Amino acid sequence: MKRESERSAERGFTLLEVLMVAAIIVILATISAARYDRAMISAHEAALKQDLSEMNQAIQNYTLDKQTPPPSLQDLVDAHYLGRIPNDPITGANDWVTETCDTYMSVDQTSTGICSVHSSSNQISPNNNTPYSEW
Repeated sequence: MKRESERSAERGFTLLEVLMVAAIIVILATISAARYDRAMISAHEAALKQDLSEMNQAIQNYTLDKQTPPPSLQDLVDAHYLGRIPNDPITGANDWVTETCDTYMSVDQTSTGICSVHSSSNQISPNNNTPYSEW
């Protein structure tokens, strides 16, 4: 039969063991938080690229179909080229910057208007070191 002092020593963890487990948990949490931040940035950038691609394609289709570029992004929605104007994933708002071009996409085009759209964010992408407003 074991003595009372031997049984009580086997029941719990030592302070060193508890501190080691806590240190490992802190290290893993730090690593996962950094990876989560990078994943969120990549997801927002992918959404921005997709939104810009869809809106620019809608602008081109509208211009070619109607022989005039859209005066505003809302005209793309009204003419059913877009379901809605998405929010900019970087700024979180519907604050797109439109670019008006003086060049014509076809010989039948008679006026100018929006030829492309960009993000209004002044932030720089950490993945490719370019401002989002240049995408």
